[in-house]
Amino acid sequence: MKNTVKISPVDMDARKALDLRPGDTVRVWQKIEEKGKTRLQVFEGLVLARKHGLEAGGTFTVRRVASGVGVEKIFPIYSPMIDKIELVKRARVRRAKLYFIREKVARESRRQLRRTRIMVNVSGTTKIVAKEEPVAAEAEAETKSE
Repeated sequence: MKNTVKISPVDMDARKALDLRPGDTVRVWQKIEEKGKTRLQVFEGLVLARKHGLEAGGTFTVRRVASGVGVEKIFPIYSPMIDKIELVKRARVRRAKLYFIREKVARESRRQLRRTRIMVNVSGTTKIVAKEEPVAAEAEAETKSE
């Protein structure tokens, strides 16, 4: 019989074999302790970056949009507070770090705000304050500015 010393409660071989990459959509089941009880909380989002490879201090950054606000969390790969990591979707990307997604999402949300109509109720009558701009003119202006 072989004597093995267990260093971590995490199955390190399974986490190494997971092969997380930027562009993947993952579901991370995180253990949360409240009032002496442990519950599982899911954080599902896009992997923006992977740092420090497969070594003990390796981390990955996950971004999701919750209630209209972008939330990013950095998870250690071998953390015992992570119950499991599920790979939901794999996408092919051309960058090692997807930090540009932050600005891209902000740009798109500003574009959506410009296209919305604002209805104002003034003394019983409803008026349109800002009209909808055509999408084609907006796209041209965006390409010219870049």
